[in-house]
Amino acid sequence: MRTFLIRTAGPLLAVLVAWASWRLGAPAACMAGIVAWMALWWISEAAPLAITSLLPLVLFPLCGVLGTAETAINYGRDIIFLFLGGFLLALGIERSGLHRRVALIIVGRVGTSPARLVIGIMIASGLLSMWINSTACVLVMLPIALSLVDGLRASERHDRFAVAMLLAVGYGATIGGMATPVGTPPNLVFLELAKQLLPDRAAIGFGQWMTFGVPFAAAYMLFAWGLLVLLHTRHVPRDPHGAADVRAELKALGRMRTAEHLAACVFTLAALLWITGDDLSISDTFTLHGWRSFTGWKGMSDAGVALACAIPLFLIPVGAPGDRKPLLDWDFAQMRVPWGVLLLIGSGFALANGFTASGLDQVLGHALAGWHFGSSATQVGALGLGVVFLSELGSNTAVASLILPILASTAPAWGMDPVSIMIPATLAASCGFMLPIASPMQAIVFGTGRIPVRSMVRAGIWMDLIGVVLLVLFFM
Repeated sequence: MRTFLIRTAGPLLAVLVAWASWRLGAPAACMAGIVAWMALWWISEAAPLAITSLLPLVLFPLCGVLGTAETAINYGRDIIFLFLGGFLLALGIERSGLHRRVALIIVGRVGTSPARLVIGIMIASGLLSMWINSTACVLVMLPIALSLVDGLRASERHDRFAVAMLLAVGYGATIGGMATPVGTPPNLVFLELAKQLLPDRAAIGFGQWMTFGVPFAAAYMLFAWGLLVLLHTRHVPRDPHGAADVRAELKALGRMRTAEHLAACVFTLAALLWITGDDLSISDTFTLHGWRSFTGWKGMSDAGVALACAIPLFLIPVGAPGDRKPLLDWDFAQMRVPWGVLLLIGSGFALANGFTASGLDQVLGHALAGWHFGSSATQVGALGLGVVFLSELGSNTAVASLILPILASTAPAWGMDPVSIMIPATLAASCGFMLPIASPMQAIVFGTGRIPVRSMVRAGIWMDLIGVVLLVLFFM
């Protein structure tokens, strides 16, 4: 009944908002109504996120905002194929089993005291999440974390250690995704919207993103580790069997198989090409040229690199003689690729296009021009708090898709560079740690039944606040 009421409230809210803002002109008023409708459905999940993401294709032409063909272009943008290629690479790593070996090696190297196990599982989750889907990363790391937790005798201290380890998996996967453009969808949404809405600005490349993404993620992870140790592991005894358990699991994997070698080589090649593609200015007098400059392949984007490296996974046979077959097949891939997320990202670009075409971006820019909080630090902090709050209630991709076009048009009125405010907003969209519904990663670790809601909320409040403070320090 509740779902039905919210579904019905969506179009009614759209009509009400459009009627209330009709003085802005028909296209802008209709666009405001469409945004309100989609925001309600996205936040409440009254309809599947992917279905809500298709609404612009229907409503834009009906309301005279954009034609169907103009709207549909947004669902096939370059950045969507970057996400597709990156996810195919991640599937190759997952199917080869390489991800599990890497995670066990990292955890085994950091030591087996409770505090070290927490940072080990967090680092492993973070490093994997930089390159593979964060949700898949949590699913990979969860069994490893649970096996380490179950090495302790059942007790209250054991339960607190379990909370720390499981939250470390969720936190590590979420924070690691912020470090690279392909780590989490909001980062990709920003890169494409910046290109679309700020055509006069030089595009931010893979390596450039990592110059601020990696330090931010590293600092955030360090504070997250300190918080979990402080709250949950101070009085947990060392597990005498922890190191043995990790070594046993690693030994059970045996030597690296051909499939793992192929996945490692292809992934390493993709990562190197992503990082070294663009020119990087070291100083005013020295620029490190990327491979696009000296090869002349300037039209080869990061999406092309991802697909060029992913396609061989469907073609090169691996395995024992007599049972050689490609690492990936289409039946497996089409079941595992998150097609709904691709539609969600595309709808964000469609909304941004609709904002511009309807003139709503200018209206919002003028309306929000007076919402200036003084210094850039205060502005980033206030914006960060607002975006983090929204991300606790709805999809981080949807939040980024709604907020970033508004900021692009409003920042000049605040006397700020749009990029300098859009980047912290993008990262803030991934900083929701308080509620199980904040992200799939939070939901998965909560679904183990070992994390009380109060424990997730208590740690999550501090994580949200730490994230906002770090955003201010890094981007003020």
